[in-house]
Amino acid sequence: MTIEKIIEEALKEDIGNGDYSSLLSVDAEEKGKTQLVAKENGIIAGIEVGTRVFKQVDENLMIDHFMQDGTAVQKGDVIMTVSGKIRSILSAERLVLNIMQRMSGIATVTNRYCQLIKGTPARLLDTRKTTPNMRILEKMAVRIGGGYNHRMGLYDMIMLKDNHIDFAGGIENAIKKANEYKTQNHLSLDVEIETRSLSDVEKVLQLGGVTRIMFDNFSVEEVRKGVELVGGRFETEASGNINEQTIRAYAETGIDFISVGALTHSVKSLDISLLAVKSEKTH
Repeated sequence: MTIEKIIEEALKEDIGNGDYSSLLSVDAEEKGKTQLVAKENGIIAGIEVGTRVFKQVDENLMIDHFMQDGTAVQKGDVIMTVSGKIRSILSAERLVLNIMQRMSGIATVTNRYCQLIKGTPARLLDTRKTTPNMRILEKMAVRIGGGYNHRMGLYDMIMLKDNHIDFAGGIENAIKKANEYKTQNHLSLDVEIETRSLSDVEKVLQLGGVTRIMFDNFSVEEVRKGVELVGGRFETEASGNINEQTIRAYAETGIDFISVGALTHSVKSLDISLLAVKSEKTH
Protein backbone atom coordinates (compact mmCIF):
# COMPACT_ATOMS: atom_id res chain seq x y z
CA MET A 1 0.00 0.00 0.00
CA THR A 2 1.34 3.45 -0.92
CA ILE A 3 1.61 6.36 1.49
CA GLU A 4 -1.01 8.23 -0.55
CA LYS A 5 -3.44 5.32 -0.20
CA ILE A 6 -2.78 5.00 3.53
CA ILE A 7 -3.55 8.70 4.04
CA GLU A 8 -6.63 8.56 1.84
CA GLU A 9 -8.12 5.54 3.60
CA ALA A 10 -7.21 6.78 7.07
CA LEU A 11 -8.90 10.14 6.47
CA LYS A 12 -12.03 8.35 5.26
CA GLU A 13 -11.98 6.20 8.38
CA ASP A 14 -11.63 9.19 10.69
CA ILE A 15 -13.75 11.90 9.05
CA GLY A 16 -16.47 9.78 7.46
CA ASN A 17 -19.41 11.98 6.48
CA GLY A 18 -17.94 15.00 8.21
CA ASP A 19 -16.02 16.38 11.18
CA TYR A 20 -19.19 17.61 12.87
CA SER A 21 -17.46 18.81 16.04
CA SER A 22 -15.33 21.25 14.04
CA LEU A 23 -18.13 22.17 11.63
CA LEU A 24 -20.44 23.26 14.45
CA SER A 25 -17.87 25.00 16.65
CA VAL A 26 -15.67 26.86 14.16
CA ASP A 27 -16.69 29.27 11.42
CA ALA A 28 -15.77 28.17 7.90
CA GLU A 29 -13.28 30.99 7.29
CA GLU A 30 -11.83 31.23 10.80
CA LYS A 31 -8.07 30.90 10.77
CA GLY A 32 -5.50 30.15 13.41
CA LYS A 33 -2.09 28.79 14.17
CA THR A 34 -1.03 25.61 15.95
CA GLN A 35 2.28 24.05 16.87
CA LEU A 36 3.30 20.43 17.06
CA VAL A 37 5.18 19.95 20.34
CA ALA A 38 7.22 17.02 21.67
CA LYS A 39 6.04 15.96 25.13
CA GLU A 40 9.02 13.67 25.78
CA ASN A 41 12.56 13.08 24.54
CA GLY A 42 13.15 10.92 21.50
CA ILE A 43 13.80 10.77 17.76
CA ILE A 44 11.18 12.51 15.64
CA ALA A 45 9.84 10.73 12.56
CA GLY A 46 6.90 11.25 10.23
CA ILE A 47 7.28 14.97 9.60
CA GLU A 48 7.14 14.40 5.86
CA VAL A 49 4.11 12.13 6.14
CA GLY A 50 2.33 14.43 8.60
CA THR A 51 2.83 17.33 6.24
CA ARG A 52 1.25 15.31 3.43
CA VAL A 53 -1.78 14.62 5.63
CA PHE A 54 -2.29 18.32 6.34
CA LYS A 55 -1.91 19.16 2.65
CA GLN A 56 -4.32 16.39 1.64
CA VAL A 57 -6.96 17.91 3.91
CA ASP A 58 -6.24 21.48 2.80
CA GLU A 59 -3.51 22.36 0.32
CA ASN A 60 -3.64 25.99 1.49
CA LEU A 61 -2.41 25.25 5.01
CA MET A 62 0.94 26.89 5.73
CA ILE A 63 3.46 24.60 7.40
CA ASP A 64 6.80 25.67 8.87
CA HIS A 65 9.26 22.94 9.88
CA PHE A 66 11.74 23.54 12.71
CA MET A 67 13.42 20.16 12.40
CA GLN A 68 13.56 17.18 10.06
CA ASP A 69 12.94 13.46 10.33
CA GLY A 70 15.64 11.81 12.43
CA THR A 71 16.22 14.83 14.67
CA ALA A 72 16.66 14.18 18.40
CA VAL A 73 13.95 16.14 20.25
CA GLN A 74 13.64 17.20 23.85
CA LYS A 75 10.43 17.62 25.81
CA GLY A 76 8.93 20.99 24.88
CA ASP A 77 10.59 21.29 21.46
CA VAL A 78 8.41 22.73 18.70
CA ILE A 79 8.54 20.41 15.72
CA MET A 80 6.50 22.48 13.27
CA THR A 81 3.73 25.05 13.10
CA VAL A 82 0.58 24.86 11.00
CA SER A 83 -1.44 27.94 10.02
CA GLY A 84 -4.68 28.29 8.11
CA LYS A 85 -8.32 27.32 8.40
CA ILE A 86 -8.95 25.90 11.85
CA ARG A 87 -11.50 23.39 10.56
CA SER A 88 -8.85 21.89 8.29
CA ILE A 89 -6.23 21.71 11.04
CA LEU A 90 -8.62 20.02 13.46
CA SER A 91 -9.79 17.50 10.87
CA ALA A 92 -6.20 16.44 10.17
CA GLU A 93 -4.97 16.60 13.78
CA ARG A 94 -5.62 13.06 15.00
CA LEU A 95 -4.29 11.30 11.91
CA VAL A 96 -1.12 13.41 11.94
CA LEU A 97 -0.55 12.66 15.62
CA ASN A 98 -1.31 8.94 15.26
CA ILE A 99 1.20 8.60 12.42
CA MET A 100 3.94 10.76 13.89
CA GLN A 101 3.66 9.35 17.40
CA ARG A 102 3.87 5.79 16.11
CA MET A 103 6.71 6.49 13.69
CA SER A 104 8.64 8.50 16.29
CA GLY A 105 8.30 5.71 18.84
CA ILE A 106 9.74 3.24 16.34
CA ALA A 107 12.56 5.59 15.33
CA THR A 108 13.40 6.23 18.99
CA VAL A 109 13.66 2.54 19.87
CA THR A 110 15.57 1.78 16.67
CA ASN A 111 18.07 4.53 17.42
CA ARG A 112 18.56 3.19 20.93
CA TYR A 113 19.35 -0.28 19.60
CA CYS A 114 21.68 1.19 16.96
CA GLN A 115 23.63 3.03 19.65
CA LEU A 116 24.06 -0.23 21.55
CA ILE A 117 25.79 -1.93 18.59
CA LYS A 118 27.77 1.10 17.44
CA GLY A 119 31.35 0.24 16.50
CA THR A 120 30.55 -3.34 15.47
CA PRO A 121 30.00 -4.55 11.88
CA ALA A 122 26.43 -5.66 12.67
CA ARG A 123 23.48 -3.92 11.01
CA LEU A 124 20.11 -3.75 12.72
CA LEU A 125 17.11 -5.08 10.77
CA ASP A 126 13.37 -4.88 11.28
CA THR A 127 10.94 -7.74 10.55
CA ARG A 128 7.46 -8.24 9.08
CA LYS A 129 5.93 -7.91 12.56
CA THR A 130 4.22 -4.67 11.61
CA THR A 131 0.75 -3.14 11.82
CA PRO A 132 -1.37 -4.31 8.84
CA ASN A 133 -1.44 -1.70 6.04
CA MET A 134 1.07 0.49 7.92
CA ARG A 135 4.24 -1.42 7.03
CA ILE A 136 5.64 1.17 4.63
CA LEU A 137 5.45 3.87 7.33
CA GLU A 138 6.82 1.66 10.10
CA LYS A 139 9.74 0.50 7.99
CA MET A 140 10.39 4.11 7.00
CA ALA A 141 10.58 4.93 10.71
CA VAL A 142 13.17 2.18 11.22
CA ARG A 143 15.36 3.75 8.53
CA ILE A 144 14.91 7.20 10.08
CA GLY A 145 16.07 5.74 13.40
CA GLY A 146 19.25 4.39 11.80
CA GLY A 147 18.23 0.79 11.13
CA TYR A 148 17.86 -1.17 7.91
CA ASN A 149 14.86 -2.86 6.35
CA HIS A 150 14.59 -6.61 5.97
CA ARG A 151 12.28 -7.80 3.19
CA MET A 152 9.17 -5.70 2.66
CA GLY A 153 6.87 -8.70 2.22
CA LEU A 154 6.66 -12.26 1.01
CA TYR A 155 7.42 -11.24 -2.56
CA ASP A 156 10.85 -9.57 -2.49
CA MET A 157 12.96 -12.31 -0.92
CA ILE A 158 12.78 -16.08 -0.56
CA MET A 159 13.01 -16.75 3.15
CA LEU A 160 12.88 -20.42 4.15
CA LYS A 161 11.77 -20.52 7.77
CA ASP A 162 11.25 -23.53 10.02
CA ASN A 163 7.76 -24.37 8.74
CA HIS A 164 8.83 -24.08 5.09
CA ILE A 165 11.75 -26.40 5.78
CA ASP A 166 9.63 -28.94 7.64
CA PHE A 167 6.88 -28.99 5.01
CA ALA A 168 9.46 -29.21 2.22
CA GLY A 169 11.03 -32.27 3.82
CA GLY A 170 14.21 -30.78 5.26
CA ILE A 171 16.92 -28.26 4.52
CA GLU A 172 18.22 -30.01 1.41
CA ASN A 173 14.80 -30.19 -0.23
CA ALA A 174 13.89 -26.65 0.74
CA ILE A 175 17.03 -25.15 -0.83
CA LYS A 176 16.72 -27.33 -3.91
CA LYS A 177 13.06 -26.38 -4.44
CA ALA A 178 13.84 -22.68 -3.90
CA ASN A 179 16.47 -22.60 -6.61
CA GLU A 180 14.41 -24.70 -9.02
CA TYR A 181 11.48 -22.32 -8.52
CA LYS A 182 13.71 -19.29 -9.15
CA THR A 183 14.99 -20.81 -12.39
CA GLN A 184 11.58 -21.91 -13.64
CA ASN A 185 10.00 -18.53 -12.93
CA HIS A 186 12.97 -16.37 -13.98
CA LEU A 187 13.24 -14.77 -10.55
CA SER A 188 16.25 -12.88 -9.30
CA LEU A 189 15.72 -13.05 -5.55
CA ASP A 190 18.02 -13.57 -2.59
CA VAL A 191 17.47 -16.78 -0.64
CA GLU A 192 17.73 -16.81 3.14
CA ILE A 193 17.42 -19.99 5.18
CA GLU A 194 16.73 -20.34 8.87
CA THR A 195 18.89 -22.75 10.86
CA ARG A 196 18.06 -24.09 14.31
CA SER A 197 21.38 -25.67 15.21
CA LEU A 198 25.04 -25.67 14.23
CA SER A 199 24.47 -29.00 12.45
CA ASP A 200 21.87 -27.21 10.30
CA VAL A 201 24.47 -24.58 9.48
CA GLU A 202 26.91 -27.29 8.37
CA LYS A 203 24.24 -28.78 6.09
CA VAL A 204 23.66 -25.42 4.44
CA LEU A 205 27.39 -24.89 3.96
CA GLN A 206 27.65 -28.25 2.18
CA LEU A 207 24.73 -27.42 -0.11
CA GLY A 208 25.19 -23.72 -0.87
CA GLY A 209 22.48 -22.15 -2.99
CA VAL A 210 21.60 -19.41 -0.50
CA THR A 211 22.49 -15.76 0.07
CA ARG A 212 22.12 -15.56 3.85
CA ILE A 213 22.02 -17.96 6.77
CA MET A 214 19.86 -17.06 9.76
CA PHE A 215 20.81 -18.33 13.21
CA ASP A 216 17.42 -18.60 14.92
CA ASN A 217 17.32 -18.50 18.73
CA PHE A 218 21.04 -19.29 18.97
CA SER A 219 22.98 -18.36 22.11
CA VAL A 220 25.73 -15.79 21.77
CA GLU A 221 28.35 -18.53 21.82
CA GLU A 222 26.47 -20.56 19.18
CA VAL A 223 26.28 -17.48 16.93
CA ARG A 224 30.02 -16.95 17.36
CA LYS A 225 30.68 -20.54 16.32
CA GLY A 226 28.22 -20.21 13.44
CA VAL A 227 29.97 -17.11 12.13
CA GLU A 228 33.29 -18.95 12.29
CA LEU A 229 31.83 -21.93 10.41
CA VAL A 230 30.44 -19.71 7.65
CA GLY A 231 33.73 -17.88 7.35
CA GLY A 232 32.34 -15.08 5.21
CA ARG A 233 31.03 -17.39 2.46
CA PHE A 234 27.45 -16.23 3.04
CA GLU A 235 25.76 -13.38 4.83
CA THR A 236 24.79 -14.17 8.42
CA GLU A 237 21.86 -13.01 10.54
CA ALA A 238 21.01 -13.54 14.20
CA SER A 239 17.35 -13.52 15.20
CA GLY A 240 15.09 -14.50 18.07
CA ASN A 241 14.73 -13.13 21.60
CA ILE A 242 17.47 -10.53 21.17
CA ASN A 243 16.88 -7.51 23.38
CA GLU A 244 18.61 -4.36 24.61
CA GLN A 245 20.49 -6.30 27.28
CA THR A 246 21.90 -8.92 24.89
CA ILE A 247 22.25 -7.23 21.51
CA ARG A 248 25.78 -5.90 22.10
CA ALA A 249 27.10 -9.39 22.82
CA TYR A 250 25.49 -10.71 19.63
CA ALA A 251 26.90 -7.82 17.59
CA GLU A 252 30.40 -8.55 18.84
CA THR A 253 30.32 -12.09 17.39
CA GLY A 254 31.00 -10.70 13.91
CA ILE A 255 27.44 -11.30 12.68
CA ASP A 256 26.39 -9.29 9.62
CA PHE A 257 22.77 -8.60 10.59
CA ILE A 258 20.62 -8.71 13.71
CA SER A 259 16.84 -8.69 13.26
CA VAL A 260 14.62 -7.47 16.10
CA GLY A 261 10.83 -7.74 15.90
CA ALA A 262 10.42 -5.48 18.92
CA LEU A 263 11.34 -2.45 16.79
CA THR A 264 7.79 -2.49 15.43
CA HIS A 265 5.57 -5.03 17.16
CA SER A 266 5.50 -3.69 20.72
CA VAL A 267 6.93 -0.19 20.64
CA LYS A 268 5.53 2.67 22.72
CA SER A 269 4.47 5.74 20.76
CA LEU A 270 6.29 9.01 21.44
CA ASP A 271 4.07 11.61 23.11
CA ILE A 272 3.42 14.57 20.79
CA SER A 273 0.68 17.22 21.00
CA LEU A 274 -0.86 19.78 18.64
CA LEU A 275 -1.47 23.01 20.58
CA ALA A 276 -3.24 26.20 19.57
CA VAL A 277 -1.08 29.30 19.39
CA LYS A 278 -3.70 31.82 18.34
CA SER A 279 -6.94 32.03 16.45
CA GLU A 280 -8.17 34.97 14.43
CA LYS A 281 -11.06 35.53 12.13
CA THR A 282 -10.67 36.86 8.62
CA HIS A 283 -12.34 40.15 7.72
